[in-house]
Amino acid sequence: MLRVGLTGGLASGKSLVGRALRDLGCLVIQADELGHRVLEPGGEAYDGVIREFGPGIVRADGTIDRPKLADLVFRDSERLAVLNALVHPPVWARERSLMDEYAASHPRGIAVVEAAILVETGSYRNYSKLIVAVCSEEQQIERAMSRDGITREQVLNRLRRQMPLAEKIKYADYVIDTSGAKESTLAQTRVVYQALLALEP
Repeated sequence: MLRVGLTGGLASGKSLVGRALRDLGCLVIQADELGHRVLEPGGEAYDGVIREFGPGIVRADGTIDRPKLADLVFRDSERLAVLNALVHPPVWARERSLMDEYAASHPRGIAVVEAAILVETGSYRNYSKLIVAVCSEEQQIERAMSRDGITREQVLNRLRRQMPLAEKIKYADYVIDTSGAKESTLAQTRVVYQALLALEP
């Protein structure tokens, strides 16, 4: 099985690329989705996050208010590091489990892990190839504000915690420019998929 990392930055288009790769037949694991699961009641990080950040982040239904939590940590690098230390280990464990299951049933398949901070954490080294989805910073800002309903300042706080896309490109085996029309992104993704198929895991 070929293990591939897919990264980018906030609202850089990596999820669109991930969906396209899934449609082409890859196993795509979204780290962000796993992060949501480990923060659900009963999830591996739920109790620890509430102990660390207090009951004020808990909604009436018992779920963690992730926008409120995000607002707390993206203004404070130390608190962000604490959250990451609670959330990342169980997310990585779930990723490994899903990839091992897939490898057993699809030994010649392509498994893709989509995550925003593969380069920052150094975990990009765990993959045979790395895809980076890029666009302009202004597009990231506009997309994130529209998608998440957050302010420009909140977007900039999050972007400051991530490595600039221009730096991430240096680690990429494949770069997909998502700044144009959707069909352009999909066409580039198909080209990358064919290149991955040719690698023969």
